[in-house]
Amino acid sequence: MSPSPTPGTAALVEGVFAREPRRIAQAISAAESGDVPDLLRGIYPRTGRARVLGLTGPPGAGKSTLALRIAQVFRRIGKTVGIVAVDPSSPFTGGAILGDRIRMGEIYTDPGIFIRSMATRGAMGGLARATSDAVDVLDAAGFDVVLVETVGVGQDEVDIVKTAETVAVVLVPGLGDDIQAIKAGILEIADVFVVNKADREGADRTSAELAMMLDLAPPRDWRPPIVRTVAPRGEGVEAVVEAMESHGRSLAGSAEGERRASRRARSRLLALLEERFHRAIETRAPEPDGFEDAVERVCERSEDPYSAAGRLFERLVREPAVERA
Repeated sequence: MSPSPTPGTAALVEGVFAREPRRIAQAISAAESGDVPDLLRGIYPRTGRARVLGLTGPPGAGKSTLALRIAQVFRRIGKTVGIVAVDPSSPFTGGAILGDRIRMGEIYTDPGIFIRSMATRGAMGGLARATSDAVDVLDAAGFDVVLVETVGVGQDEVDIVKTAETVAVVLVPGLGDDIQAIKAGILEIADVFVVNKADREGADRTSAELAMMLDLAPPRDWRPPIVRTVAPRGEGVEAVVEAMESHGRSLAGSAEGERRASRRARSRLLALLEERFHRAIETRAPEPDGFEDAVERVCERSEDPYSAAGRLFERLVREPAVERA
């Protein structure tokens, strides 16, 4: 049986269940600081009910404006929305620059919407380390939809598939041949393609190139639709929502849906184990024949990195100290 949360954590958990904005914000802050195991034990049984949607794509694709319009569509049909907007980190404070929160100002006061900006804090993959924890908090708070918007990403930054059930990749006209250059990366994770800023020259070409790429790709049970939008005017946004919801319906009860859920759980566990391993290594240094000594030997070329890593790993898994790390 899992240990009971501390009294302070219990109050935080109850506040999350009651969808109190202040408590939700405090819970996500706890996740960002790493002080989250007791909190997650308390809320996790109440997760798994929200639709978790992802928006990703290159910088300047208009993801924030599209997220705003998608949230408005869901609100019109009576659904509550939590938004996790991953911003670049400030080079001075390490915090989020908060550009997404500024751009979403017109929905910020809606009580059915909760917006949280998170800094990447150097994390690769377009997501902050604590993004999955924040999604769990919003899920446990009873939001019907949790929308995760990544920081602008490039070819291989595809962590959004480890968090979201359905991923929309947002592109803009003018990429041209760049679509071919990045198709092995973010394009392959798309469940829905969105050609935003479709009122610009080149929208037809971008859509045609995406369609050609799909024609040449191996057949899949789900062929990602291509939806054209002009997010500032709300054009095409309802079609994006319908495409994402249609994909969700196709996953319900299917083998593919189960496979994706297993992949998300596996990725999250591996990330936590990796983080714990790093922390165990760092907190044990400096010690004789430990991490710092291994660094020195690798620098001096007296030991190769694989041998050093293998020796450190064997030492950690043999000793009970790793259980306390």
